[in-house]
Formats: sequence, C-alpha cells, structure tokens
Amino acid sequence: MPYYLRTTDFWMSIWPIIIGMVICLIASAGVKMTFKRYSSVHNSRGITAAQAARQILDSNGLNYVAIEMVSGSLSDHYDPRANVVRLSESVYNSTSVAAIGVAAHECGHAVQHATDYTPIRIRQAIIPITNIGSHLWYIVFVLGLALASTSFGVGMIYTGIILFALVVLFQVATLPVEFNASRRAIDTLRSYNILEDKELSQASKVLFAAAMTYVAAVANALFQLIRLLAIANSRKE
Repeated sequence: MPYYLRTTDFWMSIWPIIIGMVICLIASAGVKMTFKRYSSVHNSRGITAAQAARQILDSNGLNYVAIEMVSGSLSDHYDPRANVVRLSESVYNSTSVAAIGVAAHECGHAVQHATDYTPIRIRQAIIPITNIGSHLWYIVFVLGLALASTSFGVGMIYTGIILFALVVLFQVATLPVEFNASRRAIDTLRSYNILEDKELSQASKVLFAAAMTYVAAVANALFQLIRLLAIANSRKE
C-alpha cells in the first residue's frame, strides 16, 4: 500500500507537467508553421515590415519611437523603457504579410503604452511582485517539502504555491494585452490600407497563432499550479 501511494502521488504530480508541455509544444509549432507559411506571401504594396511599422507609429503620433533590427527569429518586441520597437532579422526587411502582421502587433504595444491602456498598466504594476515570485517560489516550495513534517514546513509549501500563483496571475494579465495588440494591429493595417483584405486575413492567422502561445503559457502555468496543490495535498495524507 505505501508503494502504491507513492506511485499514485508521482503520477498526480507528473501528469500536469506532461499536459502543459504538450500544449506549449503544439502552440509553438503552430506559430512557427503559420509564420513560415505566410512568410512567402508578399504584400501587394511591396513595403517592408519596418516601413509599415514606421507608418503605423507616425500615424499614431509616435514619431519618437524608434525601430531597430535585432538578431534571432521571432524575437520581436517593444521596449517601453527605450521607446523602441525591435524587429527580428526575419521580419525587419521582409515584405511578407506575416512580417508586417508581427511588426504591426509590436506597434500595437507601443500605442497601448502611449494611451495608458488599463490592462498594460495592471501588468506593469504586478511585475515587481511577479519577479519575486518567479525567483523564489521553487526554493521556498522545496525547502517546505524538506520540512513538511513541521508546521513551519507546511507554511513554506503554501507560501511557495502563493508565490507561484503570482506568476500565473502575470500570465493571465498578459492575455488581454496581447489580444488587444493584435486587434489594434489588424485594425490599423486595414485603416491605413497597408494590407488588402486577403492579406489581412493571412496576417490575422499569424497573429492568432502567436496569441495561442500565450494561451498555452497560461494553461501550462495553471497545470503547474494544480500539480503543486496536488503535491501539497498529498503531504496531508
């Protein structure tokens, strides 16, 4: 019986990891395949992603936001501290609808910061406590398991879980920010006639696939949280 319980506890703690990994792998493969597919479809105007980004930023009064090229693949991001939209090598000079969609998405983040978009303010506000949680939760949780026979150890276990829950909260808070940036991107590309209707549909598929990676990250984090709670609960028995 003790061996059976140990085996059961093991599978209860391992299945959330497996499911979370599978979800993330599927989402990651999806965005890479979709981006690759539409990277070969070039926009009818022949403008590059960097040029489209400059037009979007300037049209929103963000002429002070710079655009830079960075190394890596799909390493595109907006840096609010430096006021810079950084586009990866595979995006910056590309005329594909995939690249323009990605560039417009990052410009969407710049507009969010400029307009003081509420969800992004919330996410920014919880970053400090999230950083604490992401660095300390595992140490606190493992130390709690080592001292699980004491009330202090049990307290550390649940403290570790709370710290990890802060990480989950940040992941959840990221969702509306990313989805809104994608919506802004498509609306802007349509409003300024940067892409035609068919091209907009293709760019939307790229951005949707990218958004699914954030959904997958949330799902993975939630499964990890379930795992931690299952481990904590097994210590009571």
